[in-house]
Amino acid sequence: MASLEFWLKTIDEKEWLWLPVNPDRVSVKTSHGYDDVQVTQLGEYTVIGEAALKEYSFSSFFPRDYHPGYCEYEDLPVPWDTVEKIEEWMRRRTPVRLDITGTKIKGLVTIRSFQYSERAGNPGDVYYDLELKEFKEVQFRQVETSGTGKAMVITGEHRPDTRKPPASYIVVHGDTLWKIAQRTLGNGDRWQEIYAANGAVIGKNPNRISPGQKLVIPK
Repeated sequence: MASLEFWLKTIDEKEWLWLPVNPDRVSVKTSHGYDDVQVTQLGEYTVIGEAALKEYSFSSFFPRDYHPGYCEYEDLPVPWDTVEKIEEWMRRRTPVRLDITGTKIKGLVTIRSFQYSERAGNPGDVYYDLELKEFKEVQFRQVETSGTGKAMVITGEHRPDTRKPPASYIVVHGDTLWKIAQRTLGNGDRWQEIYAANGAVIGKNPNRISPGQKLVIPK
């Protein structure tokens, strides 16, 4: 059986965090939406809705010093630097990748809650509780009306976007390349195309864009 490793990564996988101490358990919450309907003369009925997004939660700590009894690796990140990294990911308002090796838990999630503290008797160690929620991009199906008046669904993973992307875009506060690609090209995963077209403006780090920068948007 493969050993468990807990990974959090940005979408482009250029930034990552391997949790140095495995949580002792992971809670997974799954649910469906339900509507209780009162029907005259028939009574109350329950209508089962769509499955809700999964929620994950776990707790552990970022140790100041390596200990072979519970640490997964020796080159530990600085605990408070790790806290800042997670908070920075939250401020970007973009999903991250969760991957727990040896399990089926993997995919895009949003960080819903991150609580942390130091405890008496363990100076330098940071204890935390993390709550994540499954993330799915909204996908649309195009519906057209045939000559007979019947609605027909145009199959395909994404709804065709006939809008032409703008030739350029001015960066505003809070933007990321993923957000800009989602807004202008309809697909956040195309951020690398925008970066490739604007490398001279952005520089070596695609995560550092500044308000006021004018970016060329590829067609």
